[in-house]
Amino acid sequence: MLLLSSCQEGGEAGDLFGQWRLAGHDTQYISFSGSITLLRSTDETEVFGNFQHVGDSLFIQCYSIEALPLDTVVVEQTFGFSPFNNIRLRIENINSDRLVLSKDGRIWSFDKY
Repeated sequence: MLLLSSCQEGGEAGDLFGQWRLAGHDTQYISFSGSITLLRSTDETEVFGNFQHVGDSLFIQCYSIEALPLDTVVVEQTFGFSPFNNIRLRIENINSDRLVLSKDGRIWSFDKY
């Protein structure tokens, strides 16, 4: 049984697994698979990171593969997540259709895509 559950699609991502579109924005997506996340703005770029889901907290550590300033802009300004390399968000709600995150009074709603 343990072996089967560890081989399931999505792995460590659990309920976060898949691609989520920021509500009201057709160009901003976040994806989770295993322990990897991808923040994508179709107008700009993609930024990879590692994530950890602990209780009601989501920790994201982003990486800039080519060290482009645009990577930081996408994460901190386009998405509003900061700081780039040490993001901590609260998971307000998650179900099969919606993911709601918050930090310092700001709320982000994502729809499963």
